[in-house]
This record gives sequence, structure tokens and C-alpha cells, in this order.
Amino acid sequence: MSDLDVTGEFDVHEYREGFKLLKETRETMHLENRAGFACPACGKPFERLFVSEKRTNTFQSPPGPFCLARTPSQTLLFTH
Repeated sequence: MSDLDVTGEFDVHEYREGFKLLKETRETMHLENRAGFACPACGKPFERLFVSEKRTNTFQSPPGPFCLARTPSQTLLFTH
């Protein structure tokens, strides 16, 4: 299981082999974790990752537990 580097800006392209792009807009990206990457918040594998550069986001209640991580310009939502 690999670790995602979120100490600076998160660059999804560094990990593109392990993700499947589900949806992308100008400021957001929704990805499926196909490589079993570990969540940087809890260390457990996550199912999906939502990356946002927007200052505000509204979500429907994500199913199951979730974790958040913050980079200088992104919010990362990991669903388990």
C-alpha cells in the first residue's frame, strides 16, 4: 500500500496509474482508488477521493466513514 504525499500540493498525476477518473470539472476531481493507496489521515485504504480547489463545497452525506486532508490550495475528501 503506497502513501499519498499531501505535505505540499497534491498532484494526482504522480499517482495516475492507481486512480480511475470518475468525474472532473475545472476545480474538482472525483477519483476511484484502484491501487489500494492508504489514506494520509488514518492510514487505511480508501475507496474514493474527492479533490477540490474551491473555497466552499456542499456534499450529500458520504456513505460510511470519511477523512479530510488539506493542502495549501486543496481540500481532499477520502471515503472508506
